[in-house]
Amino acid sequence: MKLGIVGLPNVGKSTLFNAITKAGAESANYPFCTIDPNVGVVAVPDERLQKLAEMYDPDKITPTAIEFVDIAGLVKGASRGEGLGNKFLAHIREVDAIVHVVRCFEDPNIVHVDGSVGPKRDLETINLELIFADLETLEKRMEKTNISLKTHDPKLKAQYQAEMAIYEKMKAGLEQGIPVRAMEFNEEERAVVRQAFLLTDKPVIYAANVGEEELGAGAERNPLVAELRSCVETENAALILISARIEEEIAQLDEDERQEYLGELGLTESGLDQLVKKSYQLLGLISFLTAGKQEVRAWTITRGTKAPQAAGKIHSDFEKGFIRAEIVSYNDLMACGSYAAAKEKGLVRLEGKEYVMQDGDVTLFRFNV
Repeated sequence: MKLGIVGLPNVGKSTLFNAITKAGAESANYPFCTIDPNVGVVAVPDERLQKLAEMYDPDKITPTAIEFVDIAGLVKGASRGEGLGNKFLAHIREVDAIVHVVRCFEDPNIVHVDGSVGPKRDLETINLELIFADLETLEKRMEKTNISLKTHDPKLKAQYQAEMAIYEKMKAGLEQGIPVRAMEFNEEERAVVRQAFLLTDKPVIYAANVGEEELGAGAERNPLVAELRSCVETENAALILISARIEEEIAQLDEDERQEYLGELGLTESGLDQLVKKSYQLLGLISFLTAGKQEVRAWTITRGTKAPQAAGKIHSDFEKGFIRAEIVSYNDLMACGSYAAAKEKGLVRLEGKEYVMQDGDVTLFRFNV
């Protein structure tokens, strides 16, 4: 999974990226200090792995991972190439979802590219540039489809007419300032929408970057957060509150110190934990687990994946020669205290090719090649 961190210059993007990836990307109080995207791979926090490790005493523990891409600050006119905008928009095309950082704190020492903090204006600046880029993409697709409509094959002609109707629907919405992800489509239409690879169709998590005192209950008193929340409610997106500076401090602590510090702030999880959860929800992802003496490991799959395809995530031979999956839910395994005890209680199930994997399935695949 690849998440692209975007936003205007000086909103805290690179500070947040540094904190959650510990990658040390350049962060400075001037626009465009990030030109080429910085990339960092982060282990997905999953406390289930540690619990399984206590049970199996494995040689190694392997979490699943997320790739974060710190994309340079976009500015007004990016879709027309302003501020090297075309290059940055190309980087956004390559990610699975967007983390849009919006500044929701006042600080006279940190320059705002527009001279003042305004979440609604900032959000609209970025979204409009993505919309302009999508309109250009759609125009090209519609031109090609118009040419294809000249076919004499009635079946193909009907297909192209249906596609054109969807393109026109998207274009009309975009011209009204509505991102594609906020538009309604049936399943058949959605297949055509996905093939257009539009920027505003990508799932978005808005990260409200607030001051330390405005995390938790303090956020309710922040008018800038309220302003951002009212904008986000109109589209199909998620919102989290995060303090890039706090995340920077947390990144320097070991696990025990981290939990203690979060507790002092009245928080139960870090910004990274929030980002991971929201990302999984938005992208429809889950994790199944494998456990043994050699390794305890988490594997990320799309919700709805069947057992053979999940096996293929481990190795293609597992999918080709799939026989069955031996599965116990993580919660049942923990309640029983051991795999043998879970088996004795009949909680280890044998599942076939049509079984749909569930989050937290502790799985052993049987195969023959």
